[in-house]
Amino acid sequence: MTGLENYLALLSRVDEICRRTSETFSAHITCRAGCDACCRHLSIFAVEAAALAHALRELPAEQAELVRSKARDAREGSPCPLLHDGLCLLYQARPIICRTHGLPLLLLREGERSVDFCPENFQGLPSIPGSAVIDLERLNMMLATVNALYLQSFPGPERLTIAQALLTD
Repeated sequence: MTGLENYLALLSRVDEICRRTSETFSAHITCRAGCDACCRHLSIFAVEAAALAHALRELPAEQAELVRSKARDAREGSPCPLLHDGLCLLYQARPIICRTHGLPLLLLREGERSVDFCPENFQGLPSIPGSAVIDLERLNMMLATVNALYLQSFPGPERLTIAQALLTD
């Protein structure tokens, strides 16, 4: 995927962190296929939109048309247009926010650091080790940098909605 090399390298690192945490805490993570209440239509960086568009082009025509149809009907705050029967139609190309959602994230809110995760996960654990926590500010800075590099070669808007990403071709 021309222009997406930096993004794919970042995805590889993120996926490894998520895999390690998911394996270590498999008994305490309830996220699974069909668990989609948090899957909302949102905006993503242009580089993520390009990766989704590329993945969409790889789908069989009938499945791609289903995705495009859902994207045309998407509204702000509605369920993600990639959802179909509780599953993500482009799971392998899902944005970083989807990959990390539900896992422990270190957040900075009003100058205070806190760890947030899906309330269905990590129940019964007295604490979560720091090695399992993803620093969201650091991750977002890396993603923003990768996006800025992408936009130098492929100018356009910095962010798009998922629906816009799926309807750009």
